[in-house]
Amino acid sequence: MAGYTAHPTAVIDEGCTIGEGTRIWHFSHILPGTVIGGDCNLGQNVVVGPDVTVGNGCKIQNNVSVYKGVTLEDDVFCGPSMVFTNVFNPRANIRRMDEARPTLVRRGASLGANSTVVCGVTIGRFAFVGAGAVITRDVPDHALVYGNPARQHGWVCECGEKLTGDLACPACELRYTRHGEGLVRKA
Repeated sequence: MAGYTAHPTAVIDEGCTIGEGTRIWHFSHILPGTVIGGDCNLGQNVVVGPDVTVGNGCKIQNNVSVYKGVTLEDDVFCGPSMVFTNVFNPRANIRRMDEARPTLVRRGASLGANSTVVCGVTIGRFAFVGAGAVITRDVPDHALVYGNPARQHGWVCECGEKLTGDLACPACELRYTRHGEGLVRKA
């Protein structure tokens, strides 16, 4: 018996691995070679694959397609109707799937509703992408970005709250320091 739950209208192709406690809702399709971790929630009309890796604890809301070339680490949130691309310059009459650019969404990142992630970028750990944003370049760990094209407008905590000017969280009181382009938690 499978350790996951799938609505009767969901299509799960052979050759998929789905972790325990994962829930797959109405009209979703999981394509061959896809690996989905445990305790994930895939909403209505979600397509994943082929050959995609989704970590543990991910939430993929309604109407999201996670295409080949996209990797979601643990605890990633994909808001309703957000979009991943996989070919930078598509044409209907030219086959370019061998030109797919990999996209990596690091642990704990949140991608807001109707945001678009152009292929070939990395979204950093615990980054927060605002609703409707268009991501055209890498996003640092803990960065808050929004707009079209997306620009950084601050920093966010692991809990999702915007950090103060001294990089402290007003909600959970964690503190951060700069590390490379992003932030890390203070010891």
